[in-house]
Amino acid sequence: SSYEDLSRASSIAQQALDKGLKTKAEFGINPGSEQVRYTAERDGILQVFEKLDAKIFTNACGPCIGQWARYNDPKNAPKNSIVHSFNRNFAKRADGNPNTHAFVASPEITAAIAIAGRLDFNPMTDKLINENGEEVMLDEPTGWELPPKGFDVKENGYLEPLEDGSGVEVTVNPTSERLQLLEPFTPIGDSITGAKLLIKAFGKCTTDHISMAGPWLRFRGHLDNIANNTLIGAVNAFNQKTNFVKNQLTGDYGGVPDVQREYKKQGIWSVVVGDHNYGEGSSREHAAMQPRHLGVAAVIVKSFARIHETNLKKQGMLGLTFANEADYDLIQEDDTFNFLDLDQFAPDKPLHVEVVHKDGSKDTIELNHTYNDAQILWYKEGSALNLIKKQNA
Repeated sequence: SSYEDLSRASSIAQQALDKGLKTKAEFGINPGSEQVRYTAERDGILQVFEKLDAKIFTNACGPCIGQWARYNDPKNAPKNSIVHSFNRNFAKRADGNPNTHAFVASPEITAAIAIAGRLDFNPMTDKLINENGEEVMLDEPTGWELPPKGFDVKENGYLEPLEDGSGVEVTVNPTSERLQLLEPFTPIGDSITGAKLLIKAFGKCTTDHISMAGPWLRFRGHLDNIANNTLIGAVNAFNQKTNFVKNQLTGDYGGVPDVQREYKKQGIWSVVVGDHNYGEGSSREHAAMQPRHLGVAAVIVKSFARIHETNLKKQGMLGLTFANEADYDLIQEDDTFNFLDLDQFAPDKPLHVEVVHKDGSKDTIELNHTYNDAQILWYKEGSALNLIKKQNA
């Protein structure tokens, strides 16, 4: 990723070339930016990797959030492991394969393991056999914190905007599958009644579960299309299945986005319920934008990952936590939610929701929040962008 990462890993790669070693695993290099890529190429670092038959990935975030074409059929791919020096190690993150285990290590250890082809390889003590049948060991790597000649770049991708952009019109083909102009969200309002439970997520529910990447990244410029992956990785607490929830309007089961679109078509808001650390992972705005676009009004959980909670707020949604975590267990599959005091939404003041069960019984649940005055305005205006637009009008 960084120049220092690449330089230290290239130290290992150069040793492999000098000592007659080849890689025994697929070896990928991911420069963190065009500036890093250009500078590393200028200084001969990328050429070292290429001599070792490494693949130089695009200098973008795609590789670290799953844009890898490793198998034609990820679901039936064999059990395997990836060792990488960036990002996280959620199941299915790197290639959509549930049988892929991912481990995070330093750049130099990652390079050493790619050369050794063994997960248990210890470069401090273990020897390798080179192409001449000789035993060799890797020396301690070296590298530069910063490029000795300084950073350089020819095309960094930045285009300076016009001083007056008021006359600029952005034209997007309405039939495009990959691009769609964003429309401002309509405020949800201070009276949410009859909202249906969309899903009660069981256990870990990361941004990968809420909006997985991989093949879906091609739609990230088209909110409605990418919304078709919304929460399809979350485990339904009532049947332990993914992308299989009850449609309360029909009694049938279907995919999460399909059921939610039925609610939206009928003008019905919905609620998502989750466990601890909901929304852990990359700060993907789509994980908040997609539920909002489909008609999710509130996400109620035991606890939030901080960035995801903020993203929900920015999209004009309710991100709430159970005052009593045990109330998570009160939520049933056919529940309907009536918010009782949303018209009194204020900082440091809990909200209350009436949960109506299928048999007509009710539970009133207290919900905490961390909204300040400015964030409450985001909610009332429909999103942070709506508020900014209003303030700049």
